[in-house]
Amino acid sequence: MTLISSSTITLRHLTIADLPILTCYRQNPDVARYQSWDAFTQDQAKAMFEEMQTLTFGTPNNWFQVAIEHSEFGMVGDFGLHFVDDFQVEIGVTIDPKWQGKGIGKMALKLLLEYLFDTLGKHRVYAIADVRNEASSHLFLAANFRREGSFIENCFLKGEWCSEYLYAMLNQEWKSQ
Repeated sequence: MTLISSSTITLRHLTIADLPILTCYRQNPDVARYQSWDAFTQDQAKAMFEEMQTLTFGTPNNWFQVAIEHSEFGMVGDFGLHFVDDFQVEIGVTIDPKWQGKGIGKMALKLLLEYLFDTLGKHRVYAIADVRNEASSHLFLAANFRREGSFIENCFLKGEWCSEYLYAMLNQEWKSQ
């Protein structure tokens, strides 16, 4: 099911046919570096997909993955949407490395913000990214998110303490762009 689309980008629910693509780019060490997983298997993708099928999209306190599809290249990545409550959404983005640096992530993020703010009427959208993940920092700042704060060595991931940035945007900020 399509959530929102432009002439170039479509954001839609994942399908079972997407799982091999999802698994392939999530297995890439450069993608997994700042994520909670080390290796992402087809079985993990299937379990994630099946769990989402048991939930109503947008239910508070649940995560949902949304496919990012490019009109020419097909599925190029995904968004994780954590509907924190009725007013706030935490987002995460994963773009296949072969499509990074081409402006696709920024186009997709702007489309996602349009959906979350204009269609769903959310009050606040935020993202948390590892400070070493320069691509994520660049993406959120390019999409006009504010860097609201930083957390110093706040999470232990893959054998080391990591620091994170918090990025956010309010509905009123979105509308004033």
